[in-house]
Amino acid sequence: VQLQACGGGLVQAGGSLTLSCVVSGRTFSSSAMGWFRQAPGKEREFVATISAGSGRTAYADSAKGRFTISRENAKNMVFLQMKSLKPEDTASYYCAARSPGSTNISNLRNGYNYWGQGTQVTVSS
Repeated sequence: VQLQACGGGLVQAGGSLTLSCVVSGRTFSSSAMGWFRQAPGKEREFVATISAGSGRTAYADSAKGRFTISRENAKNMVFLQMKSLKPEDTASYYCAARSPGSTNISNLRNGYNYWGQGTQVTVSS
């Protein structure tokens, strides 16, 4: 099982980025997915999660109204659209997958079994 995240970069405050994550090596459609982030010197924190069928989503308070998580099961991909970015959004962003059959959303790190390598997002002020 591999998760490959991409789409990070350097953006000015107020700008937008869309992160993508492709999952290979396993059945994707039966797993809820999530995005987490980790800033230097800080714990990895929850950002957003989406259920296996896309019917449910949840966001960290810091992401509500600015970030949108979505997925395309046919392509084994999950996305994180980020708008109105702030310097405090600067972090490495990680996509994560729950185990097969875990279809419900989760905001807990230990709810996820598979992790991507992270993609860096830097927001300048």
